[in-house]
This record gives sequence, structure tokens and C-alpha cells, in this order.
Amino acid sequence: MRIERLKAEHGVQVKWVHFPLHPDTPQEGRSLEEMFAGRGYDIPKMQAQMRQRMEAEGLPYGGNRSMTYNSRLAQELGAWADTQPGGDALHDALFRAYFVGGRNIGEAQVLVEIAVSVGLPAGGAREVLEKRTHKAAVDADWEKSHLYGVTGVPTFVIGGNGVVGAQPYEALAQLVAQARG
Repeated sequence: MRIERLKAEHGVQVKWVHFPLHPDTPQEGRSLEEMFAGRGYDIPKMQAQMRQRMEAEGLPYGGNRSMTYNSRLAQELGAWADTQPGGDALHDALFRAYFVGGRNIGEAQVLVEIAVSVGLPAGGAREVLEKRTHKAAVDADWEKSHLYGVTGVPTFVIGGNGVVGAQPYEALAQLVAQARG
């Protein structure tokens, strides 16, 4: 995977910055047909293209997802997980739950189950979600992503320069080299 290779070859440290992708999506989710209605998108074609991108990266992808879900609570849980030993594993587990399993990552109970699956404490995860203890951190990330001009995910920013989308490894390595000047 590109990010793991960047870490190994260039000593890059990853800091997740959360982005409000479709923040108006209700907790119960929205069908992809509803979300893209009247916009001329061919959803099966989009999913096939996404499957190709994921396969090129060696990432799993369910590909037949019919719903999208609000990721706000997942982002807050992710911000908390980053402060916990082994918490980095939550990001991959959330990815798999959403893109492979089609799970609703807007539901607190689903999020607690995912946290526990990577060894995080259920009580801590539940507290984060109930008390919204990392809401301000995600709000700050949303503001930062707005200031960076982020319009989609993934976006990679290093040293004030960035690229949007699933970029080849060489483009990311060039971004690192550019930042080191």
C-alpha cells in the first residue's frame, strides 16, 4: 500500500485530518440512488471504477453498497482512537466496515463493536460517542480541511502542498520530496 511504503521509505508520519464528506447525510443513511438523483451518475459503473482503484491498491472493496452513511461519529471515534495504544487500527477497521461490509458507521453500537474488534475498550468508545468528547477535535479538523481547500478524499497534504484523489505512489513520493525541498 502506498502509505505504508511512504512510511518505510521516507519516514513519513501520518496524521488523519477529518473531512465533512456529505455531512448532511442522516444517521440512518441515504441510498446512493437518492444521493445522486438527477445528476446523471451510473452507480454500477462508479462502483466498478472504485473496485478497480481499490484492487490496484490491494484494498478490499465490497462494491455493491447501496447506502451511504454519516461518518461524523466515526470521525470522533477515530480522533479518540488516535490517542489510544493500538488505536491506529481503527481507521482500517472503519474502512472495511463501510466499504466492504456496508455497515452503518453512523450508529454508535456499530462503532463500539468495531472499536472492540481492534482491541479498544468498549466503555471508552461508548463514552466518546455518548459525551462527544472529541467533537471539538473533529470540528477543528473540518475547519483545517476547509482552509486547505480539501474537496474530496483522500487528500494528501505535506508541507502546505497537496494532491487530491487516489494518487500513484510516485506522485506521493514527489510530494514528500517537494516538501523536503
